[in-house]
Amino acid sequence: MDVNDIKTYLLDLQKSIVKRCEELDGQRFRFDSWQRPQGGGGVSALIEEGNLFERGGVNFSHVMGQGLPPSATQHRPELAGRRFEALGVSLVLHPRNPYIPTVHMNIRCFIAFDDVKEPVWWFGGGMDLTPYYGFKEDAVHFHQTCRQALLPFGEQWYPQFKQWCDEYFFLKHRQEPRGVGGIFFDDFNELGWDQSRRLWASVGDHFLSAYVPIVERRKDHLYGERERDFQAYRRGRYVEFNLVYDRGTLFGLQSGGRTESILMSMPPIVRWRYDWQPEAGSVEATLLTDFINGRDWV
Repeated sequence: MDVNDIKTYLLDLQKSIVKRCEELDGQRFRFDSWQRPQGGGGVSALIEEGNLFERGGVNFSHVMGQGLPPSATQHRPELAGRRFEALGVSLVLHPRNPYIPTVHMNIRCFIAFDDVKEPVWWFGGGMDLTPYYGFKEDAVHFHQTCRQALLPFGEQWYPQFKQWCDEYFFLKHRQEPRGVGGIFFDDFNELGWDQSRRLWASVGDHFLSAYVPIVERRKDHLYGERERDFQAYRRGRYVEFNLVYDRGTLFGLQSGGRTESILMSMPPIVRWRYDWQPEAGSVEATLLTDFINGRDWV
């Protein structure tokens, strides 16, 4: 159980993702280091008003302290009060072009220490895709890449993590998924430290191959005010989920993390309307009927 190994991997992952995103966008990310008074800190990498990405962040954090916050002990109350370390990389990219989906990826590691008992540890993470205009080949490619990331560790993990993603990224008050899903897992230690770490890292390593081909296919699609308006409306669902349900957001805020870095996942332009529905039969309406429905893609 090597915390430095985890930290090195995550920092390298952050750098590689930022480098590829800068190549796609043509503008540089801003790097911003921060410290947490209770212990630890992180490095935020942010782009705003880029050529491709309207807003995006790729954040590394390594926080530590005495006493896990409620969001981390909700299902493990026996860990309350333990000293902990939590490391992770979390990213959200909001492209300007409505034909390019928003994407989220997060991988994290928690270790809870005790002076008498053995440390309790787990890995978590995943990635999911939130399109505004759906393309079957994009959803299939994303899910196939997620499956490839997990397949070396057993055929059972993709269907389990896919279902977990569908259930987790679900807006109960709207009765609809956030997007076309992907994979999600948490509290994962079933394979022992070494193999669990390899599975976890494989998810991080497959992010660029899951998302970049979609960006390259859609970045030159022409769009107008109609598409931008619908994108802003659907982004509202993203905000609702992150502020109401997301465990990572709650953990960051409850553990004294840097608020600006935690809320970098918020899109820059969002709109809400009262009881608005897209016109029946329109391409906007098909997003809900054909894509945002929890279907199987592979």
